[in-house]
Amino acid sequence: MDFQNRVGSKPGSGGVAGGSESNVDRRERLRKLALETIDLATDPYLLKNHLGSYECKLCLTLHNNEGSYLAHTQAKKHQTNLARRAAQDAQNDGGLAAAGRIQDGRLAKIQPKKVAVKIGRPGYKVTKIRDPATRQLGLLFQIQYPEVAENVKPRHRFMSAYEQRVEPPSKHFQYLLFAAEPYETIAFKVQSREIDKGEGKFWTHWDVDAGTFTLQFFFKNERPGMMMGAPGVGPGPGVGMVMNSDRAAMIAGGMMNPLNPYGAPMVPPPYTR
Repeated sequence: MDFQNRVGSKPGSGGVAGGSESNVDRRERLRKLALETIDLATDPYLLKNHLGSYECKLCLTLHNNEGSYLAHTQAKKHQTNLARRAAQDAQNDGGLAAAGRIQDGRLAKIQPKKVAVKIGRPGYKVTKIRDPATRQLGLLFQIQYPEVAENVKPRHRFMSAYEQRVEPPSKHFQYLLFAAEPYETIAFKVQSREIDKGEGKFWTHWDVDAGTFTLQFFFKNERPGMMMGAPGVGPGPGVGMVMNSDRAAMIAGGMMNPLNPYGAPMVPPPYTR
């Protein structure tokens, strides 16, 4: 076959390069061009693994040698990912500038959060209380924070027994937590009953001068109808527990104890001579 008279050939030279030879030559030219502009020692996206291969952390590609990686850096995929990363960094810098963290075109140093050294547990006082009107049971907590940090207000929250890892969880109890720097967080184990957060039932107060945090709450009555017959409880005078005529006759005849809600017969007290 006559290779000298083919289109594009020159007398005394080889034949026209095929597709594979053109790719090899292109990659070599790109590698030489990249070596002039890219320093592999400072490339943040180049990673050499334990097998001796090279990885591009930006595009997640694997390369057998430096020449292949350098040719990849000049390809469309790597250049597109570089443009996306630059746009994302610019957007993040805009958010930092809006937050006031960029000063004079430079990223301001973010101050780390200071962790206060714990100085121990605070003093406390717990008082059982009862609402005289509704006969609801409640608790009054007074926590002493005399050396609380500046501009720190104590916080509190109710925690389920299944959130803690100190004791075996029980559905019959919950925990009330109090926290304020630099004191340790303390918790109180209370009954797992619904808290009445109505007006005047649940309130907190922080006395800055005395360093005392006060919290008061009441439990909701599980059977509010049981207290309607108690003295001082009821919607108004002349209104009490609703009973039928048979029950009223039994109470009047001494056959039923009016203080026993389950209708047990009244037992006469013993007499001694």
